[in-house]
Amino acid sequence: MSPADGEGMANPFGIDRMPATDGRQSMAALHIARGVGRLFASLGLASLAELVLPNGRRADVVALSGKGDLWIVEIKSSIEDFRADQKWPEYCGYCDRLYFAVAPSFPQDVLPLEAGLIVADRYGGEIVRAVPEARLPAHRRRAMALRFGRAAAGRLQSLADPGLSLEALTRGD
Repeated sequence: MSPADGEGMANPFGIDRMPATDGRQSMAALHIARGVGRLFASLGLASLAELVLPNGRRADVVALSGKGDLWIVEIKSSIEDFRADQKWPEYCGYCDRLYFAVAPSFPQDVLPLEAGLIVADRYGGEIVRAVPEARLPAHRRRAMALRFGRAAAGRLQSLADPGLSLEALTRGD
């Protein structure tokens, strides 16, 4: 029922609601992602978590600036997570800047200097090591911006109509 029918609609943006996940993310990683999202919002960047890239890899966070700049963030919730997963170089061809995001207690000296560094918790984040920009070619920037926009629109539509099957669209495929 709509509010006009006298029934209140559910609020899909509850105060402590965590983002939709596929179950692969630890609570620590979700907290870091939330802080990264808050940091990006404060910098004027829109961000999406868990965006599938054209190469089939899944970026933890992708951010898009008003000028079309694309940033990718690889979240590492533990040293074991970092050591077990070395796919981060495969993200470089799909962003202008690549960052690692870690919790404040993470041993930062093990992270490669080729990527920037964000320290974040569930309340916010801070860029502690900037990374030089490596501009994407125009055709790849356009493809990534379209992928980002379609995924964002699909996720918003899935909030408005949860019964509609938009799985591929919400992933960015």
